[in-house]
Amino acid sequence: MSVSTSRHGTAVAVVTVDFPPVNALPSRGWYDIAAAVRAAGGDPAVRCVVLAAAGRGFSAGVDLKEIHRDPLALVAVNHACATAFSAVYDCEVPVVAAVHGFCLGGGVGLAGNADAVVASEDATFGLPELDRGALGAATHLARLVPQHLMRTLYFTSRTVTARELHGHGSVWRVVPCEELLDAALELAREIAAKDGTLLRMAKAALNGIDPVDVHRGYRYEQGFTFQAALSGVADRRRAAFFEGRET
Repeated sequence: MSVSTSRHGTAVAVVTVDFPPVNALPSRGWYDIAAAVRAAGGDPAVRCVVLAAAGRGFSAGVDLKEIHRDPLALVAVNHACATAFSAVYDCEVPVVAAVHGFCLGGGVGLAGNADAVVASEDATFGLPELDRGALGAATHLARLVPQHLMRTLYFTSRTVTARELHGHGSVWRVVPCEELLDAALELAREIAAKDGTLLRMAKAALNGIDPVDVHRGYRYEQGFTFQAALSGVADRRRAAFFEGRET
């Protein structure tokens, strides 16, 4: 289980998440993502970061077993997720998310906070939060789909395909799985060909005019996650999930 960073040329850094079997991350994993993205973005030679994942899918979100074992872990997990999402959004240089397979829950938080998304043909995006006893990341899903579709997906726990997101303009390219990293690197190199100082200025400027405050929005959502936990409904939903049945 790891988060690793590799360089492709001098100006592009690839941060790869690898937490088998489905990249469902414990608190430590989210903090590791944040540290890796911040370090890459803080390197004066780097002009673009690619955020990718190994294994079966981009991310299955939070490791629910951590919360199921210890309800107090919810505080740590929520803080860790917020830290990782903020690191992607606030990265000094543009971040390209290379998404394959499933992109669920916290995975949407990562991709939704990226500056660009390249996806494989099998990629699907969604928030199964209501089925898992949690709330959150609607702030980030709203950066990928129109408002009413976001609400429909959220209330139903349905997923949307990369092709559909491409139609909405939130996915730059959809490519065969074996071409995903090359496609993401192609876009990253095109971005990295720009002046590094101007890229950093542009990233700060675009964040400054963003109509949605992603930090405040996500933290507001997390308040309802804690409410669900205190009311007991979150435990019931997670228990049903682990038992493989509905209650």
